[in-house]
Amino acid sequence: MQILEQLFSQFGVTWPKFIAQTIIFIVVYWFLNKFAFGPIVNVLAERRRRIAEAQDNAEKVKQQLADAEARYKEILSKADHEAKALIDEARASAEAVREKRVQEAIAEAEGVIRKAHESIEQDRRKMEADVKTAMVGLVAATTAKVTGKVLTADDQKRLNDETIKEIAA
Repeated sequence: MQILEQLFSQFGVTWPKFIAQTIIFIVVYWFLNKFAFGPIVNVLAERRRRIAEAQDNAEKVKQQLADAEARYKEILSKADHEAKALIDEARASAEAVREKRVQEAIAEAEGVIRKAHESIEQDRRKMEADVKTAMVGLVAATTAKVTGKVLTADDQKRLNDETIKEIAA
C-alpha cells in the first residue's frame, strides 16, 4: 500500500480527491448512461430495426415487382394469343363470307343464264309459230293462185295440216 501511496503522491493524487472524483465519475457515468447513452442506444437499436424492416420490405417489393412483371408478361402473352386467334377467326370468317358471296354470285349468274335460255327458247318457239302461221298462209295463198280456185275451209285445213307436218319434219 505504501507503493500505492507513493505513486499517488508522485502524481499529485490525494485520497480524498481521488474518492470524490471516483464518486463524481460514477454519478456522471450513471447519469449519462440513464439520460444520454440509454436513449442514444435505444435510438440506434430502433434505427437498426427500421433499416432491417426497410430491407425486408424492399425484398418484398422486389418480389412483388417480379411477380407483377411475370403476370404482366403472362397477360400480355395471353392478350397477344387472343388477338392472333381473333385475327385468324376474322380471316376465316371473311374467307367464308367471300366464298358464300362467290357462290351466291355464281348461283345468280346461273339463274340469269337459265332465264336467258328460257327466254330465248320462248322467243324461238314464238318465232317458229309465227313462221309456221306465215308459211301456212303463204302456202294457202300460193296454192290458191297456182290452182286458180278458191279453197274451201276443209281444203285450207288439210293444206295447213300437211304443211305443218312437213315443216315439223
